[in-house]
Amino acid sequence: MEYYSGQITKLIEELSRLPGIGAKSAQRLAFHIISMPEEQVDRLASSMTEARRNIRYCKECCTLTDQELCPVCRSAGRDHKTIMVVETPRDYVAYEKTGRYDGVYHVLHGAISPMLGIGPGDIKLKELMQRLQGDVNEVIIATNSSLEGETTAMYISKLIKPTGIKVSRIASGVPVGGDLENIDEVTLLRALEGRIEL
Repeated sequence: MEYYSGQITKLIEELSRLPGIGAKSAQRLAFHIISMPEEQVDRLASSMTEARRNIRYCKECCTLTDQELCPVCRSAGRDHKTIMVVETPRDYVAYEKTGRYDGVYHVLHGAISPMLGIGPGDIKLKELMQRLQGDVNEVIIATNSSLEGETTAMYISKLIKPTGIKVSRIASGVPVGGDLENIDEVTLLRALEGRIEL
């Protein structure tokens, strides 16, 4: 039995498809959107459509951007010879919030997970190896300390070691099984400063 009219039900169904949004949250969001001024709803819809249409991978680091290069890769003030490898754009933002890392990033968009059928070819490893053909002194591996993150770190380390480029891993301080985006800046900074060479 339908409790709401077709359009309300459709809106609730679409919102509930978003990650982390259950049926009750979708219902709450739907009624909030319906009660918003029409111009505000138009701006929301337009910004979602434009973001989906215009956002792409940074040509250099593979983070999400609406330009050819993201702001970090465009910056002449960054150390382009030090690359921090992270799993997601959210992890990259977490390190940027510390305000203390002055290198650049490489976003993998995932981690190796044989259980989920995600192999090295399914993440942005080929792009990382292409970047290492340039002038790079150090690669800091800052994948999550989950089983998948550790597997990915070891795989990347084995790929890079023969090139002679220094490879380091963020230090402990980041809890095992924790996601970088949920960790405070002080802990992230401690992990960055205490990194060890692999």
